[in-house]
Amino acid sequence: MKFYTTSGIARILRGELISNSDPVVRHIIFDSRKIISSENALFIAIIGQRHDGHDYIPEMYKKGVRNFLVSKKFKNFDRFQGANFIIVPNPLGAFQQLASYHRNQFGYPVVGVTGSNGKTIIKEWIYHALSEKFNIIRSPKSYNSQIGVPLSVWNMTNEYDLGVFEAGISIPGEMQRIQNIIRPEIGIFSNIGEAHQENFENIIQKIREKLEFFIEAEVIIYCKDHENIHREIIDHEELKDKRLLTWSANYDADLQIDSIEKEGNKTRIIAYYEDQNVDIEIPFIDNGSIENAIHIWLLLLHLGLDNEYIKSKMLNLPVIAMRLEMKRGVNHCTLINDSYNSDIGSLNIAINMLHQQNQHKKKTVILSDILQSGRSNEDLYADVDDLMNRYHVNRLIGIGHAIAQQAEVFDVDSEFYTSTEQFISYLSTSKFQDEAILLKGSRDFHFEKISNLLEEKVHQTVLEIDLDAMLSNLNYFRSRLQSDTNVMAMVKAFSYGSGTYEIANMLQYHKVDYLGVAFTDEGIALREAGIGLPIIVMSPEEESFELMIEYELEPEIYNLRVLEQFNNEVGRMGKEEYPVHLKIDTGMNRLGFKSYETDQLIESINLVKHLKVISIFSHLAASEDPEQDDFTNAQIKQFDELSNRIIQELGYPVLRHILNSAGIERFPSAQFDMVRLGIGLYGISAVDSEHLQNISTFKSTVTQIKNVSKGETIGYGRAGKANKRKTIAVIPVGYADGLRRGLSNGVGRLYINGHYVPIVGSICMDMCMVDVTGCNVDEGDEAVIFGDEIPVSELAEKLNTIPYEIFTGISNRVKRIYYQE
Repeated sequence: MKFYTTSGIARILRGELISNSDPVVRHIIFDSRKIISSENALFIAIIGQRHDGHDYIPEMYKKGVRNFLVSKKFKNFDRFQGANFIIVPNPLGAFQQLASYHRNQFGYPVVGVTGSNGKTIIKEWIYHALSEKFNIIRSPKSYNSQIGVPLSVWNMTNEYDLGVFEAGISIPGEMQRIQNIIRPEIGIFSNIGEAHQENFENIIQKIREKLEFFIEAEVIIYCKDHENIHREIIDHEELKDKRLLTWSANYDADLQIDSIEKEGNKTRIIAYYEDQNVDIEIPFIDNGSIENAIHIWLLLLHLGLDNEYIKSKMLNLPVIAMRLEMKRGVNHCTLINDSYNSDIGSLNIAINMLHQQNQHKKKTVILSDILQSGRSNEDLYADVDDLMNRYHVNRLIGIGHAIAQQAEVFDVDSEFYTSTEQFISYLSTSKFQDEAILLKGSRDFHFEKISNLLEEKVHQTVLEIDLDAMLSNLNYFRSRLQSDTNVMAMVKAFSYGSGTYEIANMLQYHKVDYLGVAFTDEGIALREAGIGLPIIVMSPEEESFELMIEYELEPEIYNLRVLEQFNNEVGRMGKEEYPVHLKIDTGMNRLGFKSYETDQLIESINLVKHLKVISIFSHLAASEDPEQDDFTNAQIKQFDELSNRIIQELGYPVLRHILNSAGIERFPSAQFDMVRLGIGLYGISAVDSEHLQNISTFKSTVTQIKNVSKGETIGYGRAGKANKRKTIAVIPVGYADGLRRGLSNGVGRLYINGHYVPIVGSICMDMCMVDVTGCNVDEGDEAVIFGDEIPVSELAEKLNTIPYEIFTGISNRVKRIYYQE
């Protein structure tokens, strides 16, 4: 790999250098939580909307980082002895400039993929199809952003002979910067859709922005059937000299699709190319996969590959697991499955997720050979060992000849096997107890066999939680806050049914300020899972005061009796200035001090000796309802007056908070010092915001399909009756799982294989039946109860309830699976 010294980087960027030495830079760091190696690392101090990278320089310095790319605003150089600083106007822009310079050092071709959907799958399928012919460098996972693209290109070396990178945008003006970094010779435009549409005037503006990616390309591959894309390419002045390689099922094209035949789980595609009949078969039947595959087919034909070779590769296109999957493992373990690909960049991402699992002290990595890295095995596995040490991995299990030959490189406790089969033959699940396990393997090693053995066996109904969507929701609400407003995330009631430590770990990692639970046992469970954030108990019970203090949980104080009793318990346990939070009742008429109790509260607070008030708060009763805004504004005004009065008597600063999720969206002027983010974190908005993402999918599997004759009945009480011959699918999900009986008899519906199918008869405890007459549904197909296709709000409306009740009603026997890119 080509490495740069700090002085060389300063020259390339025309930056000012404050230097104590001139080390080589091998690693780039943006996130203080994700350090591959502090030695030879350069930290880029990005200035964002909510966070300023310069604030993390002291933390990075303590961790051993000595090289920093900073903006001219940074002044405290003398505090960091032995450090090197490169000073530029814009650190992110400067790194993009550095990546562009690095890209220019290599002459091998680069394929660039853009579009609204399918970018990552196309990139990975290109790698699958061409890895026998080329040594390929590609974007890790879906690294296609303003930060992800330069990080991907930074990994280019002379050992590769083909690059494949994807490019994504979310606002106008971004693509020109990405194009200047990737500069593809061959471009693929997958399709156009509604993703990030809110930031563009219309679909045409977004297409034109994406076409900037191809300004220096020689060849552009796209589908003529996307008429807007075709028209804009033809009309684009700077693309008139490009070779346009097109495919179409409706128009004349280079690859003319004659027929698409779906049978079973495969699709045969017949076409004409250069006056010859050609065909392929792919192991998918969904339209998105068919479209992605044809793009790749046309690329392979353009590269002149043998038709039989192409057919074999397309027939074996792999399923691409787009995200890390986290689930419960055997013997109280947590299993993280990332057999999506295996390279040093994605390994760093996966180990970082492993490191977040504070509920386990022990961390184990099961790692296959890292294939086709373009580096010597000695250097490659030395970096792997550095990652193991950096993230405090306790045990490494290496699988493959290459990693086994580097056994002496690893300091961590390790064992090695030449193949997955050999490991399984020696595997005893009793070897894994109360630990976090990362499975990280190239697809050739078939780690799904290991996953099946280490996964806790529960029934087929699952609740999938998208941690990236939750983070997106968190960042959306943060974007509506002042920079100094703290965030308390509510994780009570099993995180609204989504999980306990899995959600809390993510929130802690992304630096929320407080967590809120309902009862002491919820807080204890988080502490025992390694959660160190301040935790407020919103409904403290007197019999749990001792445990609350032992586990450093902070109670809501809502009346004088609780104030006195908790103070006495704190004193008995020898504590001083124990943090507490005062609840003011401004009209909710639940827990809290009424306004007429304020004088007595102030007097009592001044008398207690062992407590310190950290915050004062209240609860809005109807912040989501515009018709109640006068009442809400009156609540806010009363809270402001009462809390100010109490703080004046206390004589020291105290946090104030009243806004819930709806309040954050609708009453931004009442942020005070902190907000409490609850249902909004889980994707439910008070104002139908397009910015929030659904985080959870409740789904099961079709276990049986049967025909029912006219006049027969279905289910308990014969509540369902067939008025004609019907086809019925049985799904193993019932009211014991959280599928409410009120959705019986056609009130509710499920989504199966592209069809909305009504529930027939009464929902049973453990299963339900749906009408799939005339639908393409097979046993084993996925059945969605709620998710993107059926919003949870739809179920709530049909049941005359609220999404909270639906979420919290999902039974604990339903397996939770967590995803993260």
